[in-house]
Amino acid sequence: MPSFLEITPDKLARIIGTPNLPTIIDVRNDEDFGSDPRLIPGSIRRDFRSVTEWGTEISGPAIVLCQRGQKLGHGVAAHLRAMGKQAETLEGGFEAWRDSQGILVPEDKLPSRDVQGRTVWVTRSRPKIDRIACPWLIRRFVDPAAIFLFVPASEVALVGDRFNATPFDIEDIFWSHRGELCTFDVMIDEFGLKSDALLHLATIVRGADTARPDLAPEAQGLLAISLGLSRMFNDDLEQLEAGLLVYDAMYRWCRDATEETHNWPNPRKG
Repeated sequence: MPSFLEITPDKLARIIGTPNLPTIIDVRNDEDFGSDPRLIPGSIRRDFRSVTEWGTEISGPAIVLCQRGQKLGHGVAAHLRAMGKQAETLEGGFEAWRDSQGILVPEDKLPSRDVQGRTVWVTRSRPKIDRIACPWLIRRFVDPAAIFLFVPASEVALVGDRFNATPFDIEDIFWSHRGELCTFDVMIDEFGLKSDALLHLATIVRGADTARPDLAPEAQGLLAISLGLSRMFNDDLEQLEAGLLVYDAMYRWCRDATEETHNWPNPRKG
């Protein structure tokens, strides 16, 4: 049984991908990380020896993990609590998460970060489907602090070069369509995010994004919502914030509610 200062891998798995996920801090030492350089989705790496320096930057609840959920994780969490932060550790640490078949993101697939530790991405302005779905995936499963730049299509490559931003969803780059797969599919594959719920959502996104409504009944609805949002907002970032809520709802439906139905009127008693 975990103590009140710990969270189990099962419970953590239920809240990953949700909008109010606590900050997940990976404090494995370099040797342990080097033996398996993958990250729990949305986590950030920090040096346990300098917790009193970076700990002041943590806002909101935190979950700390080390290799086995022992001295490093508990020590860092205790330091954070002494600094007035809310912090708990992952029971069993990284090894327990890995052994429970939790999804893991390869560290070498992550773009470089800016001076504030954020990944920066750039794509075409006036997003519709992939360019909202991909930022949602990144924010919820890769880097909660990620920054997205929307610019004219002709400027994406140059902005990426000048501002060290990673281009996505344009032609002839790594993070883009491949054959019949859309960029959302590619990110799920490359980031190792192949859960049943995300693969289901990917089929819906692909159907909406590539004019293949036959792939999933929900594809037409997602297309309609996406086109409607694009006409509601002139500001791409405002549209992105609204779109994040749509994908939060779609993900939770894919994960928890695909078997649920709703009928009206309700059957009368007796």
